[in-house]
Amino acid sequence: MQDVLVPTPIGVGPMYHPRPAIHAACAQAPLRTGARFHLELFANRRVAIVPARVGMGSHCRARLWTLDPTGVVHFERRATLGDFFAVWGQALSPGRVLGFRGAVRVYLNGVRRRGDPRRLPLRDGDEVVLEVGGFVPPHRSYRFPRR
Repeated sequence: MQDVLVPTPIGVGPMYHPRPAIHAACAQAPLRTGARFHLELFANRRVAIVPARVGMGSHCRARLWTLDPTGVVHFERRATLGDFFAVWGQALSPGRVLGFRGAVRVYLNGVRRRGDPRRLPLRDGDEVVLEVGGFVPPHRSYRFPRR
């Protein structure tokens, strides 16, 4: 069974287009290494962008980082979803994602997960969907580009 493709508009305004940031230790390291997961954010049935260059400084990167605004997040070692949001400096809790408040629904590879989204362990190849304020059918997988 394939994922249902539901055209979902991108939200308008700064809450849907958060800026990249780095709130973590930074070191020189290769950019196209490590494991990857795909993150999709939906608020009020609109897409919120995961921007390029989260976790990246001018000549370094944190242990979780993005290269482009596709939602693909690279990471080293064990990491949780909360680790990524901490590096980004954005809010994540059971009642908030980015600047949006309400019950946060978490889907991992298309399956609803209950509990604190910050504690969700990340694995290479995961598809993570966060939703607040409306339902968008979550994808079960993501086709990662070749490195």
